[in-house]
Amino acid sequence: MSEEVIYADLKFQDASKIENIQEFDQVGTKGNHGTRTKCCPGKSWFSPPAIFHVWRQRALALALLCLLLLIGLGVLGSMFYITSKTEMEKLKKLQYFKEELQKNVSLQLMHNMNNSKNIMKLSITLQIIATKLCYELSRKKPEHQCNPCPKEWMWHGNSCYLLSKDFKTWPNSDKMCSANNASLLKIKDKSVAEFIKFQKLHDYWLGLSPRKYSLDYQTLEEIIMSSDRFTRNTNDPSDRIYCRNIRNAIYIYSDYCTKQKKYICEKLANPVRTESILMNEVPDGRM
Repeated sequence: MSEEVIYADLKFQDASKIENIQEFDQVGTKGNHGTRTKCCPGKSWFSPPAIFHVWRQRALALALLCLLLLIGLGVLGSMFYITSKTEMEKLKKLQYFKEELQKNVSLQLMHNMNNSKNIMKLSITLQIIATKLCYELSRKKPEHQCNPCPKEWMWHGNSCYLLSKDFKTWPNSDKMCSANNASLLKIKDKSVAEFIKFQKLHDYWLGLSPRKYSLDYQTLEEIIMSSDRFTRNTNDPSDRIYCRNIRNAIYIYSDYCTKQKKYICEKLANPVRTESILMNEVPDGRM
């Protein structure tokens, strides 16, 4: 009886070991669920179906990432194209605006130049009219404020003339004219010659070059054509130097520069001021 019990126990233990080995084999051979098995303490692995499943997930994730990148690049490309097109249109508009502005500026400059020319012509014409009017006014009223010459000076053409009342040598006469920012008279043209004739002058020093010898008399017209009418830089002439003077209104003679005579000074007249004519009122309220 005891032997049978011992045999039964051994058989049962053998059956348990076999069952455990079969279960272990079944667990190691399962591939549909990708389960993790242990064969030894501290060691683990995945079955082949589980590895394929992981790589497939990674491939899908990578493909999805690439798709997102492509979509992003497409969106950025579209935005860049739209922005570039918009900026190009703006640039074209600015270029057109710039060309139109340059054209308008050029036209305005031409218009201003034409206006300046017209204003200049008008100003010259007005100055001529004002000068003529002032000349007529000064003939009737020598002290008129539009007169461009100082007091006691005569006005003719573009110059002012002073006929001295005192007598001086030619060098001193020249110094007196210089003190008034003027010079001794030089007969430059027929208009000045006629003006001098009208004054009926006699024995006045002129601004002709001193000479070491006496010259034959000349008329005013002959002096105009002569290079002798310009005074050159000279030292104070001595008793042996001759200077020129006008006699009997029309003739030029030579005489010692140290003799005492009257003299004629001339200088450039100031421009006639238009406002000096327009603003001048006489007591009765008329010009």
